Amino acid sequence: MDVTSKKNVGWYLLFTLPLLIIFTIIVVIPFLIGIYYAFFEWDGIGANPKIFVGFENFLTLFSDGRFMKSTWLTILFTVLSVISVNIVGLAFALLVTSKLRLANLARTMFFMPYLIGGLILGYIWQFVFLDVFAAIGKATGLEHIFFNWLINENFALFALVFVFTWQMAGYVMIVYIAGIQGVPGELIEASKVDGASKWQRLTRVTFPLLMPAFTISLFLTLSYGFKIYDVNLSLTGGGPANATELFAMNIYNEIFGYGNYGYGQAKAILFFIIISAVTLTQVYITKKREVEM
Repeated sequence: MDVTSKKNVGWYLLFTLPLLIIFTIIVVIPFLIGIYYAFFEWDGIGANPKIFVGFENFLTLFSDGRFMKSTWLTILFTVLSVISVNIVGLAFALLVTSKLRLANLARTMFFMPYLIGGLILGYIWQFVFLDVFAAIGKATGLEHIFFNWLINENFALFALVFVFTWQMAGYVMIVYIAGIQGVPGELIEASKVDGASKWQRLTRVTFPLLMPAFTISLFLTLSYGFKIYDVNLSLTGGGPANATELFAMNIYNEIFGYGNYGYGQAKAILFFIIISAVTLTQVYITKKREVEM
């Protein structure tokens, strides 16, 4: 290794080592400690004894009706959110990359909801569902559609999907804009010369070349959908009757609400395994479909 290479390695270590140390302290060590606690029955109070129960916490998960319901709700929420966020985000990206006079203003407006904190966002939409929807329902006579979705077990989850889509679509739009702008112009022009319609150019040329953007956007929406907590907390609080208690909230309530620290950690480990398996599978599948330009 020459002198220049040694200097480069030194600079790399200088800038990356502090980050690695912080990541290890904040993420890796607590994660390993959490795995250790998952094999104990413990209420989280240091003075109280930890009782080793082995895999009992993990086996109990599959007979926990509330957790299994939370699992199903999280999967349903994530599937609906991934579909809606990516459709709306892609539609926004196609709109602002077209010959739209106010394209820059539209980009800003579409992206702004992502800048609002999840807790604040939930409280804003509480007001919308409670007062605005009720007013629209009375004014239009469509009270069977415009009412407070948050108090209805059948509509509360869809309200959560709606707000999550409103928050994330603008962020995903940015990813798709970058992908669209990376499509070679000569390919579009060649397809026009060959007589391809707008729909054919979109589906046969643009979409295949957008697979890297699809990979990133699907990964982000899948992981965010599974991990959602702040909007879930402020918008519905898991209600009504636990109809919107998703994974993260169920784990939080188990640990800090019921004091079952070891059992809650077992849920968190299973939560991590599920998210890792789903997102890695998605990345593998979509990566295989990417087209090299």
